[in-house]
Amino acid sequence: MEAGITERLFGYLDSREVWEYTITNIHGMKVSIINYGATITRIMTIDRNNVFGNVVYGFDNMDGYLNNGQKYFGSIVGRYCNRIAGASFSLRGKTYQLQPNNASNSLHGGLKGFDKVWWNIEKMPGGNALKVTYNSIDEEEGFPGNLSVEVIYRITDANELIIDYSAITDQATPVNLTSHGYFNLSARNDVSILDHELFIAADKYTPVHADGIPTGEIKSVIGGPLDFTRAKKVRDGIEAIPNGYDHNYVLNKKESVMATLYDATSGRFMEMETTEPGLQFYSGNFLFDPQQIRHAALCLEAQHYPNSPNEPSFPNTVLAPGDTYRQTTCYRFSTR
Repeated sequence: MEAGITERLFGYLDSREVWEYTITNIHGMKVSIINYGATITRIMTIDRNNVFGNVVYGFDNMDGYLNNGQKYFGSIVGRYCNRIAGASFSLRGKTYQLQPNNASNSLHGGLKGFDKVWWNIEKMPGGNALKVTYNSIDEEEGFPGNLSVEVIYRITDANELIIDYSAITDQATPVNLTSHGYFNLSARNDVSILDHELFIAADKYTPVHADGIPTGEIKSVIGGPLDFTRAKKVRDGIEAIPNGYDHNYVLNKKESVMATLYDATSGRFMEMETTEPGLQFYSGNFLFDPQQIRHAALCLEAQHYPNSPNEPSFPNTVLAPGDTYRQTTCYRFSTR
């Protein structure tokens, strides 16, 4: 199979052309990206019988994305992924009011975050990577500073999808970026991910109030339903979690692999590595397939902690002029 990058017209956003670019490696693994939200529309990988399938939720045209509300299917999320309490924060003596879109809180960047804007896409030399860029203007969704964001999607011949993020600003501003892919390693042959086996290299998490805002504490998961320090099925313990899993895990950085996911039916196995201190595990609690079955896919989002701008004890998310935000996250695919 020929490796390289192909492209096709995907649709339009406000009369602007949206293209889908597909990177293919020497083994036939494919990753497709569109301008809208710098969104991953497909990750095609083999199962144990060498049959390719798409392991992320996506759509074949723009209507699918424009008509599915706040699901963030496969998109880059920012300027601040996850929640900011009261849709406000104070920075250097000034209070900034954001656009609330999750009750009174800001979620995933506000009403029109990075997932809903047009990103420029550029093919990179070598035929295995795409560079996507977006310039977020001062006061967009209430955030201070002009922020220039660059994300490089690269696939390797080891069947890795590597996502490198960088950003610079002209004013101090919180930055917390992630890729919001919804994974189902069965390629949706199974209607839910409850039998997927998940490992997370974290023995602590950040508890939250009923509205999803952290309490400011860091607590142990060991021995409870949130404990994935040994791989277990997603269904094991989920009934003890109101509305299902949607929690930020404090990663054990002494580990190299931060999470693994395995689907025994297809044999697909995914490993995740990241430079970020946190990982949001979301079990697709409000994601329904056409038959209205919950938990049709899950998210493993590399991130800083939710509400960090209002929690001084959490790792810092403020990017200053002259500094560069950097993150690298890798998803590696194989079979068992």
